[in-house]
Amino acid sequence: MSDSNGNGSLPGTAGNGTFGLLLTLLPKLPLVLKTVLLHVLRRSETSKYLDLKSDVTISVLRSTMNSGKPVGIRETQVMTTRDPGVKGRIWISTAAAQVPPEAGVRDALLAAIDGLRDADARGAAPSFKIPDIVPVEAEWTGYRAGADKDSVPPAISEREKYEEMMKEVKNKSTILYLHGGAYYVCDPITHRGLVKNIAKGTGGRAYSVRYRLAPQNAFPSALLDALVSYLTLLYPPPGSFHEPVAPSDIVFSGDSAGGNLALALLRTVMEIRRQGLKIAWFGEDRDVPLPAGLAAISPWVDLIQTMPSLIENQQWCYLPPPVLLSETLKPKPDGLWPTDPPRRHIYVDNEYILHPLSTLQMNRSWEGAPPIYVSCGWETLADEDRYLVSKLVRDGVPVVFEEYEAMPHVFAAVLPQLAESKRNIEGVASFIKDICRNPGEVKSSFKTIKAKNLEEVEIDTETLSPYSDEQVWEMARRQIKEKNVPQVPVVVDIPVKL
Repeated sequence: MSDSNGNGSLPGTAGNGTFGLLLTLLPKLPLVLKTVLLHVLRRSETSKYLDLKSDVTISVLRSTMNSGKPVGIRETQVMTTRDPGVKGRIWISTAAAQVPPEAGVRDALLAAIDGLRDADARGAAPSFKIPDIVPVEAEWTGYRAGADKDSVPPAISEREKYEEMMKEVKNKSTILYLHGGAYYVCDPITHRGLVKNIAKGTGGRAYSVRYRLAPQNAFPSALLDALVSYLTLLYPPPGSFHEPVAPSDIVFSGDSAGGNLALALLRTVMEIRRQGLKIAWFGEDRDVPLPAGLAAISPWVDLIQTMPSLIENQQWCYLPPPVLLSETLKPKPDGLWPTDPPRRHIYVDNEYILHPLSTLQMNRSWEGAPPIYVSCGWETLADEDRYLVSKLVRDGVPVVFEEYEAMPHVFAAVLPQLAESKRNIEGVASFIKDICRNPGEVKSSFKTIKAKNLEEVEIDTETLSPYSDEQVWEMARRQIKEKNVPQVPVVVDIPVKL
């Protein structure tokens, strides 16, 4: 992904310099030479769409993610949450919300979870461990125009950094950002470059949430942290840096698993409102309004991995194919995984695998949602993202959809210097500015963005997905019935910046 400056880094090299780069590439040299040769001779399909550097980068990433060398979950979390420091044209101010004296936010979340269960299951005690309400850290993130690529933060307090950032913020738009990482790796630090670029494009700021990771904090811990973060923006706890943020200025956003979490947060807010709940929050009963909208980048919709593109689009992506229970390659046991008691999925307990707040295609309706932006590439998650868009359209939700020809998963972070990546950031930022400035005027659009020349081609919504809701739901149920549920993504020598 990208560093704090938004500069790309190859897998496993962040913070290791030239020596780390050589160590990473040396075992991949035959693959690199093969990719270069096929590209130069125009013998590979990817060479028709990608430049040489991008083609090699994706090939190395794919090989690394599929190396077959198991690594423990704990080790991978340590690698992907290690802070290399802040440098460049970026403001970072770390904040942590106080824990409210009431349990209202957790009670409302549990009510929403129960309300979205099948009718015959409602009212039963949850099987998952009910999470504690904890202080949730986040990084206020903004563009630092007066800095250069080597600038370090001034030696001032976090509050003063926030105040300096606000001097450069041009409008009130506030992105509540939830990072990707399959729910068990990464952190706001790994996504600083991407989030900074989006904030720069909007002229606003972002609040990038350090939610709790699985497997040690399973569903709904991350969702509770996201809901706490939203309330923190709306109704700042004592000691907060910021003033209350109007819901019309807040946009939920995230990539990959963070896109799943952003969508789950929106669906939670919708259900809380449907039930007419207020949340006790620092001595006041608070409404939970809808945000201005949501922007999802390559969202992970299908947590149980049922869609054909997971296999069929492998040549365009670096993500590994689904790993099923019947296969023997699993992460190295390390005290975090396998869990005790054991469960089948890294993020969610067995009884909640098909819950609409985890496996999002199980939602019956998104009617009443605010405008939603979705982007993806020709990646392995393309089928589920296109289905999500088709579902939103049928439910009457305003949608802006951009599919980028030949691009991999979250390409704006992995290949930040590509014209397609810059166009993706522009698309996200334009959507956010539009819904915050002109609510109610956002018009749905559906486009393919061609590789290299960025030509925009309209997509017929009838062709978005070949699957009906019933077919998608049946595929998910069949996956569970046949026990073909991914136990956990195989953890190999994962790129530090993914």
